[in-house]
Amino acid sequence: MPFLHTGGTDLYYETHGPKPGAAPAIVFAHGAGGNHLSWWQQIPHFRDRYTCVTFDHRGFGRSVEPTGGPGGSAFADDLRALLDHLEIERAHLVAQSMGGWTCLRFALRWPDRVERLMMCDTHGGIASDAVREAFRLAPRPPAPPEGVHVAAGARMAREQPPLCFLYAEIDALNPPRPREELLALLASAGSPTPEEVAGLERPVLFIAGEEDPVIPAPVVEAAATHFRDARVIRVPAAGHSVYFERPTAFNRIVEDFLS
Repeated sequence: MPFLHTGGTDLYYETHGPKPGAAPAIVFAHGAGGNHLSWWQQIPHFRDRYTCVTFDHRGFGRSVEPTGGPGGSAFADDLRALLDHLEIERAHLVAQSMGGWTCLRFALRWPDRVERLMMCDTHGGIASDAVREAFRLAPRPPAPPEGVHVAAGARMAREQPPLCFLYAEIDALNPPRPREELLALLASAGSPTPEEVAGLERPVLFIAGEEDPVIPAPVVEAAATHFRDARVIRVPAAGHSVYFERPTAFNRIVEDFLS
């Protein structure tokens, strides 16, 4: 199994498709409810034409972080170390939820390493009055049934029970993490300002589930207004995990944006 030792952590990663350098690269950065396995419906779709890279953020999946490690503050550095290790100079970044904190911070620090940025079900930690107000005003869909992960959602549990079960099994490979600890992790991963993101010259696509109870679509749209070159696509009948719940629509949207 491939691991990269960086920043005091052995970072687990996988590559699929052509060898790095032989095709354009896509890096998939998972959310807090997932790990490298979360992208099982994307990798087979893209690996014939792209070098696909998945990894476990430190503290998730197989990337065990020692007690007292830097946590989220090292997420972007870990991604750079991984791209350096694989000798990938530039890549498309596909970020879901927590992965948006990683990829947005990476893009702001090293924009020349990014081709296009896809922010899925995420605002990337942007701290602005517009984002806060959108959170305050956004309607909240009904909470999922007891025992159903909020990132899977009530609709997935009702309409696709096997998929909802698989989501829970993938999430169970991560260490248990109380909500307060997760919020602290995200806070340490960074809170870009509107002024910072306005300077990003790379094309950005936001994908939002219309029924997302975690980061509602109006919040995603508010975040997108701060970028120079960004657009938003809403996906109907989808919650916080569009890539998992509606993979055909998600893959098509990403495909269109890349081409």
